[in-house]
Amino acid sequence: MSRTPPSPQAPPLVLTIAGSDSGGGAGIQADLKTMLAHGVHGMSVIAAVTAQNSLGVQGYWELPPEAVRAQLDSVLSDIGVHALKTGMLASTVLVEIAAEALAASDAPSVVDPVGVSKHGDSLLAPDAVDAVRSVLLPAATVVTPNLHEVEQLTGVKVVDEGGLREAAEAVKALGPAWVLIKGGHLPGEPADLLFDGEREYRFTAPRHDNRHTHGTGCTLASAIASNLALGYDVPTAVARAKDYVTAAIAAGFPLGAGIGPVDHAWRRRS
Repeated sequence: MSRTPPSPQAPPLVLTIAGSDSGGGAGIQADLKTMLAHGVHGMSVIAAVTAQNSLGVQGYWELPPEAVRAQLDSVLSDIGVHALKTGMLASTVLVEIAAEALAASDAPSVVDPVGVSKHGDSLLAPDAVDAVRSVLLPAATVVTPNLHEVEQLTGVKVVDEGGLREAAEAVKALGPAWVLIKGGHLPGEPADLLFDGEREYRFTAPRHDNRHTHGTGCTLASAIASNLALGYDVPTAVARAKDYVTAAIAAGFPLGAGIGPVDHAWRRRS
């Protein structure tokens, strides 16, 4: 006797609002790969297009504001989301559009306040930093700045692990619910600090001897968003994301003549 197969159900839904990376290691491409690896359905709003490879960013072009708004309206009005993530937003108006979407949604959001690329190329207009501070961070559930972005946003310069708490307090004062300060550029074992104004969680991991780390920030933020969409609380989502990206760094591979990407598919290949 044949049986009717059960109707498939959609997995949790995660939307990334970010820039496209033509080299495939960071940006929208890294976000969607990370989401697939976590078993969620990834959707995208492209805010900018980059010409980018393993050597750096050769150029970028913002999409018109009406194109970004139309993408947001298409996804949010019909499909909906269980979590949102932002990355490269390039300009003040695009930061403001993304912030409006985050503030209007009940879903948790992860803001990766992208200022420069792995190669040091600027990906955010100088006049957009104020908009990140004033409208984007207050709308975020979790914000994930690296040490350069902490200094850009707050003026606080971290030189050792002891400075992570001061950095977290300075970013928390800008309004997000949680702050994850990424300390991977400090000497010694990578240490990150998660802070909500009262509670503090520290995450450490072994430092892998691997220069192929393109896309780590995008990947970590997308992994956090994916785990939030799966129903985990913020500390657990961050811990799971940290484990995922640490293994992805360990499996990073050479690509082109410069810095290769982390391996988003390390679970499949291992």
